[in-house]
Amino acid sequence: MTIQTTNQMTQGDFIAESLLRSAANVVAKVAVRTPLLESPMLNERLGRRVLLKLECLQRTGAFKFRGAYHKLASLTEEQRRSGVVATSSGNHAQALAAAGKLLGSPVTLAMPLDSPAFKVARVRAHGASIVHYDRYRDDEKAVGLELARERKAVMVHPFDDPHIIAGQGTVGLELFEQAERLDARIERVLVPCGGGGLTAGVALAAHYISSHTKVCTVEPEHYDDTARSLQAGQILSNAMAAARPTLCDALMVAQPGVQTFEINRRLVSEAFVVPDSLVLEAMRLLTTELRLIVEPAGAIGLAALLGGLVPSGKGCVAVIISGGNVALERLAGLTPETPAA
Repeated sequence: MTIQTTNQMTQGDFIAESLLRSAANVVAKVAVRTPLLESPMLNERLGRRVLLKLECLQRTGAFKFRGAYHKLASLTEEQRRSGVVATSSGNHAQALAAAGKLLGSPVTLAMPLDSPAFKVARVRAHGASIVHYDRYRDDEKAVGLELARERKAVMVHPFDDPHIIAGQGTVGLELFEQAERLDARIERVLVPCGGGGLTAGVALAAHYISSHTKVCTVEPEHYDDTARSLQAGQILSNAMAAARPTLCDALMVAQPGVQTFEINRRLVSEAFVVPDSLVLEAMRLLTTELRLIVEPAGAIGLAALLGGLVPSGKGCVAVIISGGNVALERLAGLTPETPAA
């Protein structure tokens, strides 16, 4: 399937490299060029070279700012004045709220009732309006579309949009450029995966500039829709009402996006599914050994490595640490049964 977008936005079945490069120029004006960290302790513990791309240090505390800003910057002045609407459990909401404030665009967010209070407070601090819905009973898409209709606003999807994907792809562009300066040839890159926007962006960056690199998704147990969809060759959903809670609230989605899945099914090499117990271990290591505050979803890639889920070898592995939005008072008390609110 060819992604239907404007001219010069696609190349064959993929988003064109030119859009990723253009996104990098737009995003560079406002986003943090996050560090690529190498830890001797991690290298020794895992028996291989490991590089951490620290998007937990990004503006609004997560990679989502890149895609949100790029999307809003792509709108016309009239569209920005009319405002935008989105659905999100937290990180996309924060990113869009911040981008809207920078670009003078009113933002309305539909957020699940069980969204972490820490993230809800951050969204409000950026001046966005919030409407709550029940993620287990309500149709998320329908909620967002109704709000957009009522407010005559542009609906901004959290991941299934070419400008969002290209914005997230700037993480990959930076990663491979930084790795080259460290004389590191990346064998695998582990990407936290919800709807697949970050994965698709990083996969496209690898496709264009680091084709030897295997791009791997990492998802929490009970929300492994991308892993199952990739295996089946078609989009499969999570039974949201029946699924158990996970610490990784940012990765709780119903199913992959249409556009993200089309990219990922062609470019993703491996998919890993991680229990909350390993996520906790990764968070503790990042906090105690590296002094990094990382939210559960942000730590899930490292969790896959620590748990021995990634095939062993001497090749360099890069891990996207996708976000750091977790309340400080909850860090010490997190358990697999305790939501990361």
